[in-house]
Amino acid sequence: MLDFFNVYSGWGMWFLQIAVGVVFIYHGWPKLKKMKDFFGVGGGLHGIVEIASAAALIFGMYVREAGLVLAVIMLGAIYMKKFKWNTPFSSTNSTGWEFDLVLLGAALYFLLG
Repeated sequence: MLDFFNVYSGWGMWFLQIAVGVVFIYHGWPKLKKMKDFFGVGGGLHGIVEIASAAALIFGMYVREAGLVLAVIMLGAIYMKKFKWNTPFSSTNSTGWEFDLVLLGAALYFLLG
């Protein structure tokens, strides 16, 4: 019944790459302002790596490598939120780590897909 959409199967991956790339650019851009703490967590290097990986996704270059880098970043983000900051999975008054889990899933899809 939905076989008609098989013709457009490649577009789904492209739309996901664009969406995830935009999210990582949005979250990586403020980290560029933290050049004093260049090598720290959330510092300038972190921002550069996020933006470079996001650009690779958007332009369809080195998608698997970008997926690997972003998966490692998201594993670190989930670790920090869950074990260091004791952030719940979801919360009505703060950001949980559910969104990070979705981004990890997308990054793993780019790596393994």
